[in-house]
Amino acid sequence: MTPQHTQTSETVTSASTDAQCLSPNPSTALQPSDENSLSPHYRAIQTFMKRKTHVGKKAEAGLQSDFAHFFVQPNLDAIQAMDIGGITNLRELFSNPDAPLTLEIGFGMGTSLVEMAKNDPTRNFVGIEVHEAGLGNCAFLAGELGLNNLKLISGDAIALMQQLPAAHIDTLQLYFPDPWQKKRHYKRRFVSADRMRVVERVLKKGGMFHAATDWEHYAHWMIEVMDSLTAFANVEGKNSEGIGNFLPRPDFRPLTKFEKRGIEEGRAIYDIMYRKV
Repeated sequence: MTPQHTQTSETVTSASTDAQCLSPNPSTALQPSDENSLSPHYRAIQTFMKRKTHVGKKAEAGLQSDFAHFFVQPNLDAIQAMDIGGITNLRELFSNPDAPLTLEIGFGMGTSLVEMAKNDPTRNFVGIEVHEAGLGNCAFLAGELGLNNLKLISGDAIALMQQLPAAHIDTLQLYFPDPWQKKRHYKRRFVSADRMRVVERVLKKGGMFHAATDWEHYAHWMIEVMDSLTAFANVEGKNSEGIGNFLPRPDFRPLTKFEKRGIEEGRAIYDIMYRKV
């Protein structure tokens, strides 16, 4: 069942009174033509926090030379430093650069991304993540399957997209991002007007932005932000109040252990999909 728009306990607003926050107002946000210019405040605010995580045996193996061909960065030092210097074209990473290209931001342990790459060999996939455990595990899983349509990057997704050509990506996936639950942290949420201007620039016309979350407040926040941007249209249309609809759970998005556990615990899962017009 598709989640409905319901009244939450706290008013959902993508605006903030914090002077350091990104602008929620599309009229003052980054314009698509400003390809590499962002405010100093924008550069200072990260959407992620790199935490120390346990690197298991599979992940450790995946970071070794046998799996190096899955990584865009040349060595482990560059991976650990999240050095994305020189990564300016994702299509050139593949033998079939004209194939549809999907970029997934924050792929966790990589199980979902690997399954999607396995299920659609005619499409190229690039995943960007900041945690070495996830990077290594994803590379290991991809290696077990012998995938040749998947590449991995360690780094900041916004910084990466600033380096890419315009109209470069067919689909951008953001599955279960950090909801940054505390109000003072809302400015760190990936889905904001300014950050989505960066996404807008790198997406092709007709390209898709697909996000999923189990955090209700963030789900409504995403809808509000995306509805405010004239460059995007909700693929499910709008309800009688003019608010974008949620997407019924798509079959192509694999069910992860995290999502399955959430469903078993009674949490609703919210998918949204917007097309660049």
